Amino acid sequence: MTKTVDFAKMNGLGNNILVVDMRGRNDVVTPAAAIALAADPATRFDQIMAVHDPRIDGTDAWIDILNCDGTKAQACGNGTRCVVQALAAETGRKVFTFQTVAGILNAVEHADGTISVDMGKPVFAWNRIPLAEEFYDTSRIELQIGPIDDPILHSPAAMSMGNPHAIFWVDRDPMTFDLDRFGPLLENHPMFPEKANITLAQVTSPTTMTTRTWERGAGLTLACGSAACASGVSGARTGRTGRTVTITVASSPNRGTLQIEWRDDDHVIMTGPAEWEWSGTLDPSTGAFRRDDAEAAL
Repeated sequence: MTKTVDFAKMNGLGNNILVVDMRGRNDVVTPAAAIALAADPATRFDQIMAVHDPRIDGTDAWIDILNCDGTKAQACGNGTRCVVQALAAETGRKVFTFQTVAGILNAVEHADGTISVDMGKPVFAWNRIPLAEEFYDTSRIELQIGPIDDPILHSPAAMSMGNPHAIFWVDRDPMTFDLDRFGPLLENHPMFPEKANITLAQVTSPTTMTTRTWERGAGLTLACGSAACASGVSGARTGRTGRTVTITVASSPNRGTLQIEWRDDDHVIMTGPAEWEWSGTLDPSTGAFRRDDAEAAL
């Protein structure tokens, strides 16, 4: 077994992704390698999508997802789109089925280059999100930041899209909030025993909203696909929007958009772009890497 593997530096609406080809191997990308790669400006990422050989029939790959702090992630919608683009370019295929810790994900690349991922069904039960306290209605839980009589953020919708989310509704551009200060406090709040992704969502019409996310295990992120799904579902669930919504990701470099459809069969479909940046090889045990282009070799 060779020491290095191929990888691609990609992004989904600015969500920095490393797609690592671990097929044909029995090792993994280690937490130490992830931390080392995240520390280098050239390979800084939000999630690693490590593509392994399939574990069950009917799937194309098992995807192991790591955050930049070396911890495991259950779901990453933007990263899944990057995997689809990479495999579609390699194989010429357009339709894929992946297995992750969060379950089975079906995805398709469209003629215009956008990619749709079936992110599965949302989970609302308090003990499956999970929350530390029982709430009969998780569309509005008791949690706030700031003075008790004038909180800055309060009463989020809580749910899981394979990973826990809290959606705080705000009445102005999410970029105007000090999320880098509130995010760590809320991610690690005792209410969330497995931590949580924290999103600020501004509803701008029955079919549009703007979001910004502090991502569990990654911090401030330029985009988060599962958070967009959670925001779209929570908007419909609370009557703020319909079941199909276009989400402008405020922190995306071009304020790019994702379309979220919460179908009648309860599945959540996320559609958006993916972008290849450059490729190289890396050591999955240490994170040492080399770019394919000689001038940028490290």
